[in-house]
Amino acid sequence: MTFNRVAFLAPVYTFMIVDVDLVLVVEDEVLIRMSLVEDLEDAGLMVLEAGSADEALKLLDENPRVGTLFTDVNMPGAISGLDLARLVSQSRPDISIVISSGYLRMPKDELPDNVSFISKPYDIEHVVKQIRGLARL
Repeated sequence: MTFNRVAFLAPVYTFMIVDVDLVLVVEDEVLIRMSLVEDLEDAGLMVLEAGSADEALKLLDENPRVGTLFTDVNMPGAISGLDLARLVSQSRPDISIVISSGYLRMPKDELPDNVSFISKPYDIEHVVKQIRGLARL
């Protein structure tokens, strides 16, 4: 008899020291991601970037000091940006989360608790204020 191992993020309610200025941007559109990363860095934030939710989960595991997750909704692979936000909000409640989409308008009741939504195209000043505002909560 063989057993398959299943990897998943389970709620881990430990207190981690996060860096409120370290943002993980998850965006599959390369030009949008590059532009957003550059704008956030110009605003004084440190940024990690991922092109998929799977890559983002790996980066979160390798960089426990990430203070904010900024993710697009539509992602390639098995995990959408919304699913990523749900996983991270359960496993890492210390991380602020912002979801973005140019195609959807997300009703507040469809978002995980303490998750913000910004529609595309977005004003970078609004994005930076949102990230910094969430980090203070």
